[in-house]
Amino acid sequence: MTLDESGKWELRRRLVAARRGVPAAVREREAAALAAVPLPGLPGTVCAYWPVGFEPGSPELLDGLVHRGCRILLPVVASVGPLEWAEYTDAGSLQRGPLGLREPTGPLLGCAAIATAVLVLVPALAVDRTGVRLGRGGGHYDRTLPLATPGTPLVAIVRDDEVLAALPVQPHDVPVTAALTPGQGLIPLSLPHPRKRESAS
Repeated sequence: MTLDESGKWELRRRLVAARRGVPAAVREREAAALAAVPLPGLPGTVCAYWPVGFEPGSPELLDGLVHRGCRILLPVVASVGPLEWAEYTDAGSLQRGPLGLREPTGPLLGCAAIATAVLVLVPALAVDRTGVRLGRGGGHYDRTLPLATPGTPLVAIVRDDEVLAALPVQPHDVPVTAALTPGQGLIPLSLPHPRKRESAS
């Protein structure tokens, strides 16, 4: 699918606007549904994220994983390179990061900590049926996901109408293996090519 950079930013704008238009009661129901979906490979270390703004998901999803015996790592933006990671214990252990994210205050575990994960939960504005993920455009996850151990499930959390037929793909894009949605649960995605192991340029 061909789409220039201005077209991609317009698509991002529309998706963000649509999320903002979802009533709070609907977001709460969807968050509860997402937290109830069985996830693969657990217990173990899970690289996840704290949802901000109108992102789907909730702190309850993270706390539920902790209660199931999982060790949760959240991203820390330390540079323009791959994300750093630190351990999540509870909401009180978080502080506001440079990009508005909620980040753990504990010791940084390094970019390579993602390789210890049995599951990676990834934020996304949309995904398509081949695993192409549309993020917010910063490229942090494109530089980070290649460091995950091959075969680790990479699961994008999106709303049901954000699983699209096709999205534009670039050479540095790392496809996700599944989408987690409130209505359909865990949706396996068909990868068009092997996951890349090298960092994006």
